[in-house]
Amino acid sequence: QVQLVESGGGLVQPGGSLKLSCAASGFNFRSSVMTWYRQAPGKERELVASITGTGGSTNYADSVKGRFAVSRDNAKNMVYLQMNSLKPEDTAVYYCNADWVVISRNYWGQGTLVTVSS
Repeated sequence: QVQLVESGGGLVQPGGSLKLSCAASGFNFRSSVMTWYRQAPGKERELVASITGTGGSTNYADSVKGRFAVSRDNAKNMVYLQMNSLKPEDTAVYYCNADWVVISRNYWGQGTLVTVSS
């Protein structure tokens, strides 16, 4: 059974930091591109950051470049999103996504809410 379980969300003040985690199981994690998406109230889901299976390549939305960092630990089947210098516009539900490219399978977690507010 495929599972993606996000954790680490919460309420943080502007300028603060949070680290999101996503625990993966039930599929070939090492062969999957892992991506963090987010969806703010009333807006479409958008890509935040992605990382290839080896961790050798990353990609970021322009809005988070220089503030967020995606990483993964293939030994633990974990992917992380370190978020620094948070802004109110970063408020959203953050989702973990796995793209097992070779067999064209795509999986989603249930999301974790991040609220940036004073």
